[in-house]
Amino acid sequence: MKAKAAVLWEHNTPWSVEEIELADPKEREVLIKVVASGMCHSDDHAVTGDLTVPLPVIGGHEGAGIVEKVGPGVRDVEVGDHVVLSFIPSCGRCRWCAVGQSNLCDLGAILMAGAQVDGTYRAAARGQDVGTFSLLGTFGNYTVVPEASVVKINKWIPLEKACLVGCGVTTGWGSAVNTGEVSPGDSVVVVGIGGIGGSALQGAKIAGARHIVAVDISPDKKAMAETLGATHFASSIDEAMTLVNELTWGVMADVAILTVGVASGDMIQPMVGLIRKGGRVVLTAVSPMGATDTQLHLAEMTLFQKQLRGSLFGECNPRADIPRLLNLYEAGLLKLDEMVTAEYRLEDINQGYDDMKSGKIMRGVIIHEH
Repeated sequence: MKAKAAVLWEHNTPWSVEEIELADPKEREVLIKVVASGMCHSDDHAVTGDLTVPLPVIGGHEGAGIVEKVGPGVRDVEVGDHVVLSFIPSCGRCRWCAVGQSNLCDLGAILMAGAQVDGTYRAAARGQDVGTFSLLGTFGNYTVVPEASVVKINKWIPLEKACLVGCGVTTGWGSAVNTGEVSPGDSVVVVGIGGIGGSALQGAKIAGARHIVAVDISPDKKAMAETLGATHFASSIDEAMTLVNELTWGVMADVAILTVGVASGDMIQPMVGLIRKGGRVVLTAVSPMGATDTQLHLAEMTLFQKQLRGSLFGECNPRADIPRLLNLYEAGLLKLDEMVTAEYRLEDINQGYDDMKSGKIMRGVIIHEH
């Protein structure tokens, strides 16, 4: 069938919206009519080369839609089901899935390969194969994905909001609740208030944190941060350091979460300085694949028993936590409507990313036309 998608042909060039050819789903694959796709910063990392993805590639890994066709062997969904596409697949069989760490599923090893699980492609354009970002390619109005990436949801949940739990909201919320282990009464700092940072604020609030300090260089983020749960706002880590010291009478924060667009090694020690003895720094932000230099006061880590933890997909299990988060949304505890600060047509994707990088929006969503 013919479809329309945003394709990246070369690094540091705009997304090209064009017609593609899409093959039928194969064994344990599903054809999805994508209704909405979140515009996550990770797709821009593919543009800049901070994430290594073979080109050409169809972007998008935060989507929701409707099952259009199923391949042989598909058991979990059927035509007409509404689904969220999880950016981390869950095979249910590997060691990590078996012990409840499906965010580390072995299928994650091929997320940036472009091809599907069997090593072949379902999309083509300009006479050649085109890969899909994170096995998904939700910047296409139709896409073929592994069944392992599909999570069925209730049909009454609006897909243009549900798409957010395919990556950013789940990642941020889990960074606070799972990796950060935020507890009632805790003091929490979130550095970088985009889609993931805003969701970390929500996770901290839902977990019962007393002080929630949002840190962002853009003062325009203050009102949105407060809507999502922040009790205080700072424009820099230095400013946050003074503020947290005052709020906690010198004890410092229990948890500090780094969710900036691109993390660099010189950010780590200031994050460690924000936390108390025995506190936790959560590193969620993506760094260039070759980045290895980090500034860290080793004695402080040992003598004050501080912890630095990495977090992938917020340590969430997609098949359990995606429905769980949507239940929180239905209960009015998780704000998704407020997270979507702009909607775009697919043809306006490059403008959307310009808006995101300039700090004008928290989360943009592409609404596909069919």
